[in-house]
Amino acid sequence: VQLQASGGGLVQAGGSLRLSCAAARTIFTFNIMGWYRQAPGNQRELVASITNRGTTNYSDSVKGRFTISRDNAESAVYLHMSGLKPEDTAVYYCSYIGTEGTFWGQGTLVTVSS
Repeated sequence: VQLQASGGGLVQAGGSLRLSCAAARTIFTFNIMGWYRQAPGNQRELVASITNRGTTNYSDSVKGRFTISRDNAESAVYLHMSGLKPEDTAVYYCSYIGTEGTFWGQGTLVTVSS
């Protein structure tokens, strides 16, 4: 499953960004798509995930600020980020976990200036 992510960039603290990630083909089986991030010197961490049935999961650090959604028809997942903080600065990776295995998109850099 090839994943193509986009939408990163530079934003001021308090601002918003929307990340997008699309799978190269339509996926019909149960799966979880999500977003992880990795800041310099840190391990990759889960930001948010969503199953193809719409069940969501968020890390405590982004609850109330980030919203994950998906379009099953397009096999796409989105992350709307608002109230961004400098500590949200990281490379964000979309992921797919399903019966085919675990796959990662290329990272997209999000930089939040103070």
